[in-house]
Amino acid sequence: MFRSPPLPRTVPTALLGAGLVAAWSSGFIGAELGTGEASATTLLAWRFIAVTAVLGGWALLRRPRIPPRELALHTGIGALAQAGYLYGVVAAAEHGVAAGTSALIAALQPIAAAALAAPLLGERVTPRRAGGLALGLLGVALVVGSDLSAGGTAPAWAFLLPLAAMLSLVAASVLERRTRPRASVTDALTVQCAVSAVLFTGLAGATGSLAPPADPAFWAAVAWVVVLSTFGGYGLYWAVLARTGVTRVSALLYLTPPTTMLWAWPMFGQVPGPMSLAGLAVCAAAVALIGTGPRPRTPAKRPAPPCGASAPNG
Repeated sequence: MFRSPPLPRTVPTALLGAGLVAAWSSGFIGAELGTGEASATTLLAWRFIAVTAVLGGWALLRRPRIPPRELALHTGIGALAQAGYLYGVVAAAEHGVAAGTSALIAALQPIAAAALAAPLLGERVTPRRAGGLALGLLGVALVVGSDLSAGGTAPAWAFLLPLAAMLSLVAASVLERRTRPRASVTDALTVQCAVSAVLFTGLAGATGSLAPPADPAFWAAVAWVVVLSTFGGYGLYWAVLARTGVTRVSALLYLTPPTTMLWAWPMFGQVPGPMSLAGLAVCAAAVALIGTGPRPRTPAKRPAPPCGASAPNG
């Protein structure tokens, strides 16, 4: 498991949770922004080149010692939780899947996280929380229902991309839980992002899509996903997880699809219908239901989230 850094208690947990929802949602918005200017591989390659340059520079100053086993484990986790997850999300946006729809499919991951919390993490899922998770699933279904019924330009197979992304993230979580690597958050993130940078740079180079467009809008999209989705989403995920638990932090991700849709309204003109607004209310009720009640007595071990998943990240 990762060793998380000390967290200041002056910031209310509710405020951190709100920031997590916004940062996580930003990944789906950033995917649509970036793929409007370049291909998914181009956006992802330059995203991780930028992130690795920052983290790699910091690593050179600190000179951490990462054992070979840790390096190998985080290479695998990064390939699944970052490269696999983010490619599915960004490629879906490239092929016309709406940001809110992609966020909905990715939001199915907390169901798996909650199911694994009991057998793997020792975190008790009470009937109250189980009901909240079911209510949250209903809420995200309502949110995307109007979007799907309205039709769109995305081919049917493109909706499998965010599904594959979600399954890749689940696989990464299982790998992390089974192997339990020990590393600081910064070291783990550096290795995982470096792996993603190598993979996406190689893929972009092989497909002739590495050269970035000259349009400043592309670099604005890169800055968006680096600052908001990668550092913001990942950092806030850990901050909230350290104070609550896997089930509660997963419940917050139920707010990602409706938040993404509300965010996409002014930015892309994707107007949410009455069903989407009803789903937002249901999701809020689900989060309130899971967020109240006693905290688990057994501290939850921390799974490896995606680098800005948009899940962020997606």
